[in-house]
Amino acid sequence: MSQTADAIIIGTGVIGAAVAFELAKKGWKTLSLDRNAQVGHGSTAGSCAIIRMHYSTFDGTAFAWEGYHYWRDWAEYLGLPAGANLARFRQTGCLVMKTPANGMLERHMAFSADLGCPFEEWDAARIVERLPIYSLDSFAPARRLDDPDFGKPNGGRIEGAVFWPLAGYVTDPALSAQNLMDAARAHGARVRTGAAVVEILQSGGRAQGVKLAGGEELHAPVVVNVAGPGSSIVNRMAGVTGDMTIETRPLRQEVVHIPAPDGFDFETRGTIVSDSDIACYCRPEQGNHILVGSEDPECDPHMWVEDDIHFDRNFTAQWTTQAMRYGQRVPGLGIPSRMRGVVDLYDASTDWIPIYDKSSLPGFYMACGTSGNQFKNAPIAGKLMAALIEYCENGTDHDTTPMPFKLPHIGRTIDAGFYSRKRPVNEDSSFSVLG
Repeated sequence: MSQTADAIIIGTGVIGAAVAFELAKKGWKTLSLDRNAQVGHGSTAGSCAIIRMHYSTFDGTAFAWEGYHYWRDWAEYLGLPAGANLARFRQTGCLVMKTPANGMLERHMAFSADLGCPFEEWDAARIVERLPIYSLDSFAPARRLDDPDFGKPNGGRIEGAVFWPLAGYVTDPALSAQNLMDAARAHGARVRTGAAVVEILQSGGRAQGVKLAGGEELHAPVVVNVAGPGSSIVNRMAGVTGDMTIETRPLRQEVVHIPAPDGFDFETRGTIVSDSDIACYCRPEQGNHILVGSEDPECDPHMWVEDDIHFDRNFTAQWTTQAMRYGQRVPGLGIPSRMRGVVDLYDASTDWIPIYDKSSLPGFYMACGTSGNQFKNAPIAGKLMAALIEYCENGTDHDTTPMPFKLPHIGRTIDAGFYSRKRPVNEDSSFSVLG
């Protein structure tokens, strides 16, 4: 059996490409596989690509604060030749409304203060100064359009928010994955697109490579599952789900693409906003548009799908619901008759915290459950996975002796066991796209 590579990486989304880059820099001969025709053209391409720092857990906050630094210094991190076409990080800041649903952000502020991550507390007047198109009436709890109380203020008001000034978004998420893969190639990584994995090869009690749809076998002692919304299928192929307390499933999502109100330049004057009072988040988009996503309120049914190929790619009533919810906050918003935006899948875990871990099959590793809130963490997730693979392949049992992992930019060390497949469900999670 001839060895194809030191490691086969399934998936060339932003996290899969980051894993390839970080392993290649360590001298590993990597082969990345993707059934799509182009790098970054899976769920990464549909990401809102928001780079934020606030999370409901300390470890999540530390990881995101670390991750920001790579996007800030994107060209330096990649080391590609001058003149390379790079994705751009646009710093807009992120405004998060204080609501009872998020504990008035007390925990989030405490975590940021502990980590030295800048933030500002804004009162209602400051919010409206930045966003004069906004009304601060409260509408919680979020409702669906067929609820007779939809759109009726509850008598309360949004009295304040927290602003993280360094947050922003990446203008072209697919290009960011392509940038990472180009950087990986510069260190010897190889890539094959149009390659669908149908089997995880095993021998002697460990992973030995993969079989492709055409019957071709590719051999390597390490296989890394970074298949995004297809990750659960790949895990079942490997037979590793038996000891997992955290599962991943593909979840269908719709993102609304809507024009900003007349007379306000949201593209240049707007900011990312997370608003649990109306269960929406938004960010500026080119052409003076606004992207509006859902924060997964209890009243909305979760649209789980069986696999990441066969699902409805058409807009549904959910598009209108999200647009109208945002219209509660922005009374001058016009709702166009033509639905525009993105229909794609998240790779959602049980508690919306990812799995960065080994598996019960030696040589088979997982970076799964990442969609919705981990795009921002791709570079540091790549570093963690590369370190974890070497840690385990050198003979340490990560299950019994979890790997300590230092976050280079912020100088903190975290327990990589936080992302274990065998962890108890984390009750501190938001259990939503907020992570």
